[in-house]
This record gives sequence, structure tokens and C-alpha cells, in this order.
Amino acid sequence: MAKDCARKVQTDADIKRKAVKLVLVHLKRKIPGEFLGSEHINSWISSMEKLLEKPEFNMIEYIEMRKSLNDVIERILDEEIRFKLRDSWYSMGKALDKKVKQK
Repeated sequence: MAKDCARKVQTDADIKRKAVKLVLVHLKRKIPGEFLGSEHINSWISSMEKLLEKPEFNMIEYIEMRKSLNDVIERILDEEIRFKLRDSWYSMGKALDKKVKQK
């Protein structure tokens, strides 16, 4: 029985979007519920989720969101949380560099 369905070819944008979603999931797990400055990171997360819902992938918007995450990190007073967020900032940069594996 042959498959009539053709596999969707993944683009670099698909790979980057998936990687950024994964970074966002990990970031949400890292942060505690309430802390001084949590409104800033929660607002950034909401903005990022809205961006991920868009059908098109505009790299400039994702780079701007990464820059704004850096600004948010600098507003967090708790040093331990700031270090955790800094790791996510770094991971987001790596996610935006991902490319489709060539066979």
C-alpha cells in the first residue's frame, strides 16, 4: 500500500520556530510563579507566544524579541533568576541559528 500523502518539507523557518517554542517551554519551567519583576517576563512570554502564532516567520521580529528579553533580564533583581533567564537568552540565539539538516 503506497502512501498518497507527501511529507511536508521542513524549511529553516520551521526548524527555528520549533526550536524557539522549545526554548519558551523551558523558560516557563525555570521561572517561579511570583517574584519581583515577574510581570516583565510574563509580558514578554505573552508577546512571544503571539509572535509564534503568526503563520509567517520574520527573523527580524524574533531578533527584536531576543533583544527585548535581554532588556527584561536586566530588570530582574533576583540574581539566580537572572542567570536562569540568561541561559534561555543564549539558547534562543542558538535556536535562531538552526538550519535544516542537509542529507
